[in-house]
Amino acid sequence: MKRETPFPTAQIDPDTGERYLPVPLRGAALLKTPVLNKGTAFSRSEREMFGLVGMLPDHVSPIEEQVDRIANQIHHKVSEMDKNIYLNGLMDRNETLFYRYLVENLEETVPLIYTPTVALSCRHWSRIYRRARGVYVTPRDRGRILEALRCRPKESNPVIVVTDNERILGIGDQGAGGMGIPIGKLALYAAAAGIHPTRCIPISLDVGTDNAELLADPLYVGYRKQRLRGEAYDDFIAEFVAAVQEAFPGALLQWEDFSNKTSFENLSRYRDSLPSFNDDIQGTAAMVVAGLMAATQHIGSKISDQRIVIVGAGSAGIGIREQIATAMVDEGSGRTEAEARIMVLDSRGLIVEGRPNLSPGKQPLALALEAVRDWQIEDHPIGLRDVVRNARASVLIGVSGVPGVFTEEMIRRMALHAERPIIMPLSNPTSHAEVTPASAIEWTDGRAIVATGSPFPSVRFNEKLHRIGQANNVFVFPGIGLGVLTVGASRISDKMFLAASKALSETVSHDLLESGQLYPSIFDVRATSAHVARAVAHQAVAEGLAPPMDDINQRIEAGMWFPDYLPYRPV
Repeated sequence: MKRETPFPTAQIDPDTGERYLPVPLRGAALLKTPVLNKGTAFSRSEREMFGLVGMLPDHVSPIEEQVDRIANQIHHKVSEMDKNIYLNGLMDRNETLFYRYLVENLEETVPLIYTPTVALSCRHWSRIYRRARGVYVTPRDRGRILEALRCRPKESNPVIVVTDNERILGIGDQGAGGMGIPIGKLALYAAAAGIHPTRCIPISLDVGTDNAELLADPLYVGYRKQRLRGEAYDDFIAEFVAAVQEAFPGALLQWEDFSNKTSFENLSRYRDSLPSFNDDIQGTAAMVVAGLMAATQHIGSKISDQRIVIVGAGSAGIGIREQIATAMVDEGSGRTEAEARIMVLDSRGLIVEGRPNLSPGKQPLALALEAVRDWQIEDHPIGLRDVVRNARASVLIGVSGVPGVFTEEMIRRMALHAERPIIMPLSNPTSHAEVTPASAIEWTDGRAIVATGSPFPSVRFNEKLHRIGQANNVFVFPGIGLGVLTVGASRISDKMFLAASKALSETVSHDLLESGQLYPSIFDVRATSAHVARAVAHQAVAEGLAPPMDDINQRIEAGMWFPDYLPYRPV
């Protein structure tokens, strides 16, 4: 199958030194190509050269003026969903302008194109569907998935975000609607790490859905079958990975929003076959570890000194537990000692040795029975209230999706034995948070250090303003991707994630920590991504997973695309 023409590469005029883009399209075709369309910013000479005379209003608008116009139009949108739809429409018309608006308005736009608004977008995908973006692969494509992938231009070293749509944020199986996640994630790769949009490939493995509401919806756009399972599913994934390796050699593959079972299986099976990672498992964990590093260093402690309780034993909870233990070992703890300081609960209570019907996947999380032998237990199985009280928890992390599960009684009890409790209600969207920051701060008399998964406003308590840092994976995964692609790492190791956590914690200023904020400002996300990328790239080289090179930092800086228009010249 013939590929589309790849995006043209910028050239430098040998006489003038001007950077320009050689463009093969003209007229309406140029205006309808989002990655090349400048809209009203086409200069008068470009309008003449490319057959655009009469197709645009007379005034030539620089990109700064176009950004102001977008801001005015966004202002008149009533709801976050309306704004999400508008921004996606802008991306479909003019990608450079879309990303320029994002980069200059990150605090406003990141929640619109990703959490929490993307959850609504995925839920209503078939109702708001306007234009195809990305690649949809279904069981109808078995035996020809490579052909489906080759519909995309063959850009060098692309980044792919793929989902099978089964566990979208906190709202479950969304079928084809899960495509909103790869699109949103890749928009953040481009905005936060400067990876050019043409190198960003969103893919939905639409293997059906078990969501009866979607299957009954006459407007549903997806594959109208029950979800593919078992050996047929595994063969489908194997064919997909092989097709990626052939169609896009050097690609970075990010697994996103798979079920707990398939997320671990796919990661384990393919992480050594190509550079790949699961953001729900490893990216979220790296974020949490970075926040704990920043918090404990600020209060003069270490992660290995903490008694940590994780509520939620899905992919995020398991990944968090693993990387916290790795960080403790890095601080000098033994592995057994580290794991004994981390307690994980699922919907049935504490995961402990000897608990009936404990699944094989959760057995490695089980706390030794000896650790709870002297506990005073009121609930059976052992519940969160008993764990917080008996374990004298100093860190409480929520990835349960259960709103309000961190109660006033628990948090007040925690504050009795922890001078500075660290509380992280990370579940998305906002309505699923385990506790609100205002409540956590009030119940600890202002001593809690709080970070959340979704954005929350600052909290004023006893005349002090507490800033709430958002543990948004946008501070991690774009930088990891940039670092991996810059040096061509063959795989992504656990030490590379630890390097990312350390780098991220280093970007949090003393002033932010004093105000209670554990993560940098979203305004600094590009600088943060570059710092994370440098740490990851250097770690890859140190481990022999990438060839030695002396100019890593310069390569990273040079490789970060900034959304601006280049002059065009016809081909």
